[in-house]
Amino acid sequence: MEEDRIKWNLRYQSEGFYLGEHTSPFLAREIERIKLLAPGGTALDIACGEGRNSIFLAHHGFRVTGLDISDVGLAKASARAGMEGVEVDFRVVDLEHYEINASYDLILNFNFLLRELIPIELKALNPGGLLLFDTIMESPQLLATHKHSYLLRRGELVRLFEAQAGEILFSEESDSGEMPTARILFQKSLETA
Repeated sequence: MEEDRIKWNLRYQSEGFYLGEHTSPFLAREIERIKLLAPGGTALDIACGEGRNSIFLAHHGFRVTGLDISDVGLAKASARAGMEGVEVDFRVVDLEHYEINASYDLILNFNFLLRELIPIELKALNPGGLLLFDTIMESPQLLATHKHSYLLRRGELVRLFEAQAGEILFSEESDSGEMPTARILFQKSLETA
């Protein structure tokens, strides 16, 4: 969607980094568990923006594909990866119309919500693979400035994953900070359908 591409390009145009240079605290906190549990080394970063989490995973030995609608954000991500000496396959895509044609050991879905994409992400996980999900929940102040469909409802993330073939290894909802968030670490069943 051209409107989304323009919106995110504008946000990423500044000299600095829109969400900062540091890795998501959730990913940084879980990386050792991820390395122990992930059955291989391929990772997909959904809506990766300026690449902070993709680059972090590459530093930890993952072969990472980062997807985003913003060519400006991905240009910054690519330049940063080059400066840090890691390789990431960054791709400009519209996630509303993108088909995931490969399988992965780890999928990140941070700061992005497209509910229809969740079953596709789960299908793209290798048996035993991990999905980390971390995005914002609705609150009275956010409902005034965000599209309702882009916000999780309380308890929704667990409900979306508890019926899936696998195990929720961690979940939390947090009201601390500027935005309430929900997080989950899900491991797909080792048995294939």
